[in-house]
Amino acid sequence: MDRKELEAKVIELVAMAYGKDEADITVDTDIKEDLGGTSVMMVGLVSEIENELDAMVPLQIASACKTVGDLVDKIEEEM
Repeated sequence: MDRKELEAKVIELVAMAYGKDEADITVDTDIKEDLGGTSVMMVGLVSEIENELDAMVPLQIASACKTVGDLVDKIEEEM
């Protein structure tokens, strides 16, 4: 999976976890400010990342990511 495919998949998972439209999410989307949500949503997202992408990103690291792109970077490191 190349970087663009990974970005698209992560955006799809973020949209699903946060109940947002994929079209409204980019790698520059600020997870906390633009998406809001709860810690339960992040737990769900981390779980989906593990299931769909077979990448183990600890919740603490995922939660510390500012943007969707930062999260993609962390996932890429784990793949």
